[in-house]
Amino acid sequence: MKRVVVTGMALASPLGCSVKNAYERLKHLKNCIEYEPAYEVYQHLNAKLCSKVHDFVVPEHFTRKVTRTMGRVALMSTVVSEQALDDAGLLGNEIISSENTGVSYGSSSGSLDSIIDFYTMEVEKKVKGINSGSYIKMMPQTTSVNISLYFKTKGRLIPSSTACTSGSMGIGYAYETIKNGYETVMIAGGAEELHPTQIAVFDTLYATSQKNDCPELTPRPFDRDRDGLVIGEGAGTLILEEYEHAKKRDAKIYAEVIGFGTTTDGTHITNPNHETMGSAIKRALNDACINPDEIGYINAHGTATHNGDIAESIATYDVFKRNVPISSIKSYTGHTLGACGAIEAILSIEMMNNGWFCPTLNLDNVDDECAPLDYIKQKQNGREILTDTVMSNNFAFGGINTSLIFKKIN
Repeated sequence: MKRVVVTGMALASPLGCSVKNAYERLKHLKNCIEYEPAYEVYQHLNAKLCSKVHDFVVPEHFTRKVTRTMGRVALMSTVVSEQALDDAGLLGNEIISSENTGVSYGSSSGSLDSIIDFYTMEVEKKVKGINSGSYIKMMPQTTSVNISLYFKTKGRLIPSSTACTSGSMGIGYAYETIKNGYETVMIAGGAEELHPTQIAVFDTLYATSQKNDCPELTPRPFDRDRDGLVIGEGAGTLILEEYEHAKKRDAKIYAEVIGFGTTTDGTHITNPNHETMGSAIKRALNDACINPDEIGYINAHGTATHNGDIAESIATYDVFKRNVPISSIKSYTGHTLGACGAIEAILSIEMMNNGWFCPTLNLDNVDDECAPLDYIKQKQNGREILTDTVMSNNFAFGGINTSLIFKKIN
């Protein structure tokens, strides 16, 4: 088995469009949630909150010819992947356009506005506005395909369109691909673009926060007074590389990926199952060949939904049997859906390397139904923890569970 390391990272997030800026904004202890007046036009949409990427800039060399098959989600993915490859010192390296590099990337869906072209055809019974790019923009594999085409990769392509675990699943599959010797480099991660229909989906499930007049007070993961999640957007890319290859070229190494676990609930499409969530965590630990006491911090999925928070906390405690330090980055960014697993993995690695871990914002009183974990609260201004190993967990609609473990290389 090959060792797998992270040699490049980049993101576009509500916290900022560089890893440094995003990490520094975490330390400001202020969320990115905002009220969106444009959502007032939608009747019966209760939640008018969202979390946007504001400072994303498309480079000039991304010409119309390059972007004609890209909606916003694919565009963010490809731009961020270029930045991550540059960070890894691999941009322009011949290995990227060889069969030794693959792509493992996903989103919950493609660009939803592109569906309007097809919907118009059905309503008006006219074919207009549809071209080859229309489908490419809306298809679920739009991120991975556009990344592969832009960089001319010829290795494996793995589209991880698994809702809220798209990003973490993309990283996990990329890790397994290199670990088993199929590829040397993998471009891995996930993305999502903001669309009001996504908010409507969770709104119909009574799962969205409706604190439209005070966005700074939501979401509130694990808090007894939480009232639901907030939808966001973004993209995150990690460049995974076989350790000996990275070492030979004297690459900067952010962390080693040492464990990945995934399971499915097999019980309900939206209600989580703490037993199978826990099984994913156990699988990651077994894959890493470590015991739970070696994990110094857990990035929680932490959506601020009643069933989700409780099930996740119980699953975590059932495995760890101790008050392991835990917090939720979604209290800053909202739920970035297909992007969250990648963005949170990047920030978890950054926090591990800096020895400071963010608190969960707006967590004042832990829900009595949540298991007894060491919840890092806002009033603590974060926590300095010296640890070599962290875990990042995500759980998705369809009962899809993922757990990733990262370790420092000293």
